Amino acid sequence: MPPAQRILFLGYSSQETTLIAALEARGCVVTHSADKLTDFSGYDLIVSFGYRHIIKAESLHNAGAPIINLHISLLPWNRGAHPNFWAFVDGTPHGVTIHLIDEGIDTGAILFQKEVQFAAHEDSFALTHKRLITEIEALFIAHLDDMLLRPLQPRAQTGTGSLHRLADLPKDFPGWHVRIADYLRTHKK
Repeated sequence: MPPAQRILFLGYSSQETTLIAALEARGCVVTHSADKLTDFSGYDLIVSFGYRHIIKAESLHNAGAPIINLHISLLPWNRGAHPNFWAFVDGTPHGVTIHLIDEGIDTGAILFQKEVQFAAHEDSFALTHKRLITEIEALFIAHLDDMLLRPLQPRAQTGTGSLHRLADLPKDFPGWHVRIADYLRTHKK
C-alpha cells in the first residue's frame, strides 16, 4: 500500500513543529491550517497538533480519512486543556498520546502512547511542557510508517481519567515559568 500522500496538518505551523517537515520528507504533500475548518475531505490523513478548534461531529463523519490528535497527556488522564499542569496538581501520570478524534474531548481510541518521567532539572511547567512536546513529536516520528503504510490499530481508552477546561486554570496562576514544587507547596489541594 502506498504511503498517504495528502495530509492536512491542523494547528502548529512548520515554524512550531518538526512534524510537517518529517511528513514532507516521506513524500507527503502537506496542507497546513490553524483556521477553524469544517470540510476535511480530499485528504488521506488529518493530523491535529496544537489545533485550537473543536471539530464538529458532522465534519468528523464526512472527513473520509482518519483524524488523529497529538495530546500531551497519558490518556485517559487530563483530557482537555492544560494537561501538563493538571498532571502535577492532581498527581496523575505524565505522558503523551496519539489518538483518533471522536465526538468527545480527547476520548478517541488510542493509537500510540508513552509514559514520561521528568528529570530534576525539569522543574518548571514551561520546561516540562517543552519536554512533552519533544516526546510527542518523537512518538509521532517513531510511528510515522505505522500511520502512513499500515491500517491503524486503535484501542479503546479504559478508565474514567479526568477532564479539565480552559476556565479550570486558577485565576491566580503565576505563569508557566514558576517552579512546580513552589506552586504545589502553596496551592496543592
